[in-house]
Amino acid sequence: MPSYLAAAGSATRCPSSGCWCRDRVPRYPSDLSDEQWAVLEPRAREAMRELTIATGRPMVHDLRAMCDAVGYVVKNGVEWRALPADFPPWEAVWAFFERWNGRGLPQELVTRLRERLRRHQGRKPQPTACIADSQMVKATTPSARRPAATTAARRSPAAAGASPSTPRAGYWPWP
Repeated sequence: MPSYLAAAGSATRCPSSGCWCRDRVPRYPSDLSDEQWAVLEPRAREAMRELTIATGRPMVHDLRAMCDAVGYVVKNGVEWRALPADFPPWEAVWAFFERWNGRGLPQELVTRLRERLRRHQGRKPQPTACIADSQMVKATTPSARRPAATTAARRSPAAAGASPSTPRAGYWPWP
C-alpha cells in the first residue's frame, strides 16, 4: 500500500488545512520510495515523539512530506526558500531540519542504514578499514595548508596577539 494516500486515490494526508502538501504525490527523484520510507519511518516517528515531548508542540505537517522536502533541498542543493509549492512551507521544513540536526538524527539515521546494509551483505556492522587516497592525505596534512597572507612581523602588535606589556626586539615600552 503506498504511503502517499493521495496517489492511491484515498483521502489526503497533511492535517494542515490550506497547505499545498495536503494532496502531495511523489514526483521528484529525491522523494523516498515506499521501501525506503518503511525503513526510515519507525525511527522518524520515534524521533518526532521525542521532539513533541521536548518542545510541547505537535507537528502540523505530514512527516513523510517533511522528509521528502529535506531530501529535495539536500539532493538538488537549492535554498530552503526555493522548495516547490507541493512541499510544506519552507519555514516549517527548515525548522524541522534544524530540530533534527541539532539532535544528531540525520547522522544517526545514516549510521543505522549503513549498518543495516552491511549486515545484509554479510559484513560486520562497523567498518574496520578505510581507503585513503593522495587527495585525502594532502587535504588533511598541515603542510598542505596555504601560508598566511601576512606574517607575524608585518602585523601590528595587537593583531599578532602581543600585549603592550610584552617586550619585543628593539622596543621597550617603559622608561
